[in-house]
Amino acid sequence: MTAMTWIVVWGVTAILSSVIAGGLAGYKNRDYSFWMGSCFLLPPLLVVLILLPHIKGPRPKRPSLDEEDKHWY
Repeated sequence: MTAMTWIVVWGVTAILSSVIAGGLAGYKNRDYSFWMGSCFLLPPLLVVLILLPHIKGPRPKRPSLDEEDKHWY
């Protein structure tokens, strides 16, 4: 296999892993943007997400940029 083939295979794997991680993180009530980004950069992290348990209760909400900036002086 040529280098171009390896790059294409890694890219397709990264994109598919990211899409699957987004759906799975939403199902498991986790922060989907973190898991999509992490699994895009390192596709094997999808295995870690699969092994994590489902969180009960409301989905965690990230603070907005305004809320984060309010605490910085």
